[in-house]
Parts: sequence; C-alpha cells; structure tokens
Amino acid sequence: MAAIPPPSLTTAGQVAVREAWLALTREEILLPGLPIVDPHHHLWDRDGERYLLEELLRDAGSGHDIRATVFVQCAAFYRSDGPEALRPLGETEFVNGIGAMAAGSRYGATRACAGIVGFADLTLGDRVGPVLDAHYAAAGARFRGVRNRTAWHPSPEVRSNLITPPPGPLEDPRFVDGARQLASRGLVLDVWAYQTQLGHVAALARAVPDLTVVVNHCGGPLGVGPFAGKRDEGYAPWRAAMQDLATLPNVVVKLGGLAMQVAGFDFHLLSSPPSSAAMADCWRPYVAPLVEAFGARRCMFESNYPVDKGMAGYAVLWNAFKRLAEGASEAERGALFAGTATRVYRLDEAPGCAGLAALK
Repeated sequence: MAAIPPPSLTTAGQVAVREAWLALTREEILLPGLPIVDPHHHLWDRDGERYLLEELLRDAGSGHDIRATVFVQCAAFYRSDGPEALRPLGETEFVNGIGAMAAGSRYGATRACAGIVGFADLTLGDRVGPVLDAHYAAAGARFRGVRNRTAWHPSPEVRSNLITPPPGPLEDPRFVDGARQLASRGLVLDVWAYQTQLGHVAALARAVPDLTVVVNHCGGPLGVGPFAGKRDEGYAPWRAAMQDLATLPNVVVKLGGLAMQVAGFDFHLLSSPPSSAAMADCWRPYVAPLVEAFGARRCMFESNYPVDKGMAGYAVLWNAFKRLAEGASEAERGALFAGTATRVYRLDEAPGCAGLAALK
C-alpha cells in the first residue's frame, strides 16, 4: 500500500487529495439504480493537481448511476491574451470540448459537462451582454449560466478560492444590471457566498425576480477563523438567512460543499475517511432544514469535486447524500438527485442528452 502523506492544504486553501487515504474507507453502493445528475464539479490542471475527464469519469464510475454532470467555473484554461472580459471564454471552449467527447459512445454513459457554468464579469453591467453571447456561441446549449467570484470574508482564515475576490460585488448596482442580462437570456446565476453574505444574495434575488439564482454549498456555513469552535453561535443566523432565501421562488440551493475546509468539519484529520453514516449525521442539521424550507424541487445534491475529495471519496459521499434523503418519497428523491438539476440547467437540451428529459 502506498504511504499516506499527512493532511495539508493547497494554495487555494483546500484540503489536498490523498488517494491512498481515501482508499481506506470502502462501502457498498446504496440504491445503485437511482439516477444522479452531479450539478457541481470542476476541471483543472494545476501544479500537482490534475482533474480532467479521465479523473472525473473514474470517480463517476465508482458505483453510483451518474447520468450527467455540470461543470462550474474555477478560473481554469482562460485565454492568455485578448480583451480581459473575453479571456474566460477559454474555459468555456475547453469544457465544451470535454462535453462533446463525453456525448459520444467512447467514454461511457455519463454525459460529463452536459451543462457549463462559466465566468463573465457581471459588474460590467449591460456591457456583459455581448460576453454572454460569446459564451453561448462557444458552447451552444451546454452553456447554462455564470458564476462570479463572490465568496469573501475579512478574516484571512476564511478562504476557499485560489484567488480571493475583493469585497462587494454582490452589492454593486452594476452587478444587478449584469444579472438582468443573464435573466433576459434564460441563463442561471450560480452564487458561492458565505453565510455572512446571504443577505446580499437575497437582495439580488429580489431585485431580479425572473433570474434563477442557484445558491452553492448549502449557503456557506462557516466553521473556521472567527467561527472555529462556535458552530452553535453561527448556526442560527445561517438558518434564518437560508429560510429568508427560501421565501423567494427564484432561488434554488445546492446541497453539498460541506467537506470543504471552510465548513470546519475536520474529517481529513482522521486516521481514515469517515463513513457515509458519520458524514450524514454531521451534515443533517444543515441539509434537512434546507429540504424542508425549499422543497425537493428547489434542492439538488452536489459533489463539489474535486474540492470535497480532500475529505470524502465519491462513492461514500453519494452514499451519505442517499442516507440524508432516506425519509424522502420516490418523487422527492428523483428531484434531489437528478430532476432539479436537469430542469434548472435544462440539460436535456444539450447535444446527446435528450434522454435526460425523463429525469425532470
């Protein structure tokens, strides 16, 4: 067996992946016939960190029935020259190629990158319109929306991005104008914000009621920096803010991301990875109230891979999600694991994905 290195953080403040450590916990797949759409993962090729189609399909092929995936921007594969606003098109172009590869028969049944959430700077306001059109021209029906760098906290210990964004984009009036450009094109806005920023997310959703806002990672509950050891104190404000968001019909939430370092669950410090039952027990106070408040048709489980891979293997992670949905009806499970994602991102319209329509 390969030697297991000690846990460490990457330059982006994420828990480094240790394949030998992940291999210490194996489980039988729960509900192996349940269709799953993974609506949140990344692809990148950084120094010492490679996660491309091969790695994604290896994880997706670990036992669960992963029908399709959605790529979410991560500042990878940008163009090296040209106008600054158009450089992120390189990422969309690259991922569209991955989606085209996965839509064929050579790489199996998983329609990887059936949806693409790219980057376009919404603080350009109305001027972002042509940028969005260029993304759509590059990827067609796979291009489903954008995500900006918005997760920010004044504490340097609260970090989850390779590049820490400046404070304030969600409050910028130009951001609202840019969001209206998204809405006019039927595109989605993914938002990664910490719990301390959820009031700004609600204000944005209210300002653009015809825009679908997808809140990432359970709304960013924090457990590091000034929140370390104070989970009970932070829980009530997080829950109240998410309940407020749930009153807005244009807001959807992704259930996942809790294996990130900023959430404060230190699974990576254990001698072996946690079981799916242990993870479900830790995460239930966050997931259960969200499903209750938003309803299954506005919730979707997500892997957030490879970021969450630092603490949990893919098969065990989805087992944990299935345990969290044990009390759901068949229709609710269908929505939580595939239907909501397919509908929100209109994945059945992507090339090679017409069969996904049955999941909506």
